[in-house]
Amino acid sequence: MTAGKRRTAREMAVQMLYQSDLGGSALPHVFATFDLTEYLAKREPVADEEREEGDRGRKRVDDAFAYAKELVVGTLENQEKIDALIRTQADNWRLERMPPVDRNILRLAIYEMMFERDTPKLVVLDEAIELAKKFGSEQSGRFVNGLLDGLLKQHTFPGTLK
Repeated sequence: MTAGKRRTAREMAVQMLYQSDLGGSALPHVFATFDLTEYLAKREPVADEEREEGDRGRKRVDDAFAYAKELVVGTLENQEKIDALIRTQADNWRLERMPPVDRNILRLAIYEMMFERDTPKLVVLDEAIELAKKFGSEQSGRFVNGLLDGLLKQHTFPGTLK
């Protein structure tokens, strides 16, 4: 999967995790109600390949959506382990009091660090910071960076760092 499709998948996954977290919606409902047409209309393409029209462009988006669903399922299946890691690193921050966007970006990034061996950990960190800047508050990028950087320094995750 290309970097552009992975980025698109991460954006979708954060939105779906947010919906599940705040709305308490079951995953089948979250997946069924995620409107790809509306999603695509609201965003700018992040890679030249996404600018392609027609069936090939739609296939790329469908592939990204399928990967986003895998990320969401994996994140939620491992949420207890992931939340435990966040709690060990989040000095003075209770998980429940974190902004929901930041909390779900952290969950997604930690899932990728733990289980997505093909993606270098520093890429996961950079992508999480970009998601935080895009979807979070003015401080979200720094908060996500600090927490994930601390985890990378204190834990060994499978796969490569760079």
